[in-house]
Amino acid sequence: MGCRKRTGPGYATPLEAMSGPKETLLYVNCIYNGTGRKKPDFLATVDVDPNSSTYSKVIHRLSMPYIGDELHHSGLNACSSCHGDPSTTRSFLILPSVVSGRVYVIDTQKNPKAPSLHKVVQSEDIVEKTGLAYPHTSHCLASGDIMISCLGDEDGNAKGNGFLLLDSEFNVKGRWEKPGHSPLFSYDFWYQPRHRTMIGSSLGAPATFTRGFNIQHVKDGLYARHLHVYSWPDGELKQTLDLGETGLTPLEMRFLHDPCKDTGYVGCAYTSNIVRFFKTEDGSWSHEVVISVKPLKVQNWILPELPGFITDILISLDDRFLYFINWLQGDIRQYNIEDPKNPVLVGQVYVGGLVRKGSPVVAVTTEDGKTWQSDVPEIQGHQLRGGPNMIQLSLDGKRLYATNSLFSIWDRQFYPELVEKGSHMLQIDVDTMKGGLKINPNFFIDFGAEPDGPCMAHEMRYPGGDCTSDIWI
Repeated sequence: MGCRKRTGPGYATPLEAMSGPKETLLYVNCIYNGTGRKKPDFLATVDVDPNSSTYSKVIHRLSMPYIGDELHHSGLNACSSCHGDPSTTRSFLILPSVVSGRVYVIDTQKNPKAPSLHKVVQSEDIVEKTGLAYPHTSHCLASGDIMISCLGDEDGNAKGNGFLLLDSEFNVKGRWEKPGHSPLFSYDFWYQPRHRTMIGSSLGAPATFTRGFNIQHVKDGLYARHLHVYSWPDGELKQTLDLGETGLTPLEMRFLHDPCKDTGYVGCAYTSNIVRFFKTEDGSWSHEVVISVKPLKVQNWILPELPGFITDILISLDDRFLYFINWLQGDIRQYNIEDPKNPVLVGQVYVGGLVRKGSPVVAVTTEDGKTWQSDVPEIQGHQLRGGPNMIQLSLDGKRLYATNSLFSIWDRQFYPELVEKGSHMLQIDVDTMKGGLKINPNFFIDFGAEPDGPCMAHEMRYPGGDCTSDIWI
């Protein structure tokens, strides 16, 4: 018998990853910052194994050592970009704190069900060595380094934004981008090495968005509308794509998983459009709107129209389906993107939103002036609160998980009941043949019932990687 060649973490290809083991655990970022409860944020371990006696329960809570962090997004120390390196292991979860500026490193290998704190990268160290603050998106690199987008300087100015590098021991290494090549604004990013390209999205200055949403800030140009195209891996800003008035606040972005592909999508929150970005024949990059979520005419709200407000998107590992969330309108959508230029809506489910039945806000049909509200089911006797915000997909593409906190001060502004009563987490069954979404009535996590009081739940991550963490080279 021959022996199998030892490899690094992850999978050789995205399609191989789809045949990986079924998920049994999910790590969920849980937030007390901004809720009025003087408790530290924590990382929840959720049992998602239907054969387990603790299925659909929080089985462990790892509290952070400080108050006021606002855990937001997370990453892993290694992913499929390191698959060819057998000396690398996927052992740590990277937890940037978007408000405090700290980065927590969590050991998930010793006991995946009960992860432990390994290291704290203090904000003072990051600011002193790089000038960066407000860390957001974390991705591992094939080199073993960790790269984190940062949204501003310590005073909340966008001019201080850029990309933080941590080495494999989680020491501050410096900035990734070349001097003088920082973006106008920053937010999310994704790299596609075979095309020697990294593209970053943009939100606005932390001094703006940390005060809550103000429509005047949009009119004053304080929110972004650009994608920034960098050479990879050397960090030279090659091109800035102005998405115009149809591309305000481009947030979460994803390349197709096939590393040979030169196209991807970004969700533009305020204008509620999905923009496709792609390489042109001359090697430059361009963009086009491929999905538009129409605003709803409404009564009893602060504005006469209610946008969808796209907050999260992801792509199945086989590049067949695009999923995204409308935080304010309250639905999750599934599109077939086998023709990347012409997405087709194949699944939709309402799990909250401002126009749900029982809400004072009602939608008005343009044609006849009739009013309507969306049907949002109860799950295990619980009314669903707020609007969906973050999603995570199983490797095989058959289960979609959703939480419903965006950012504590925005949650308080748009969904005050959510801050009072806490978040929840749902699981949605996916039809991967014809398309379709259906809520699983057997799964419900109520973060309103936490021992330290109701908390907010944001991003979710599998210990073994997923479609929003793994990149192939």
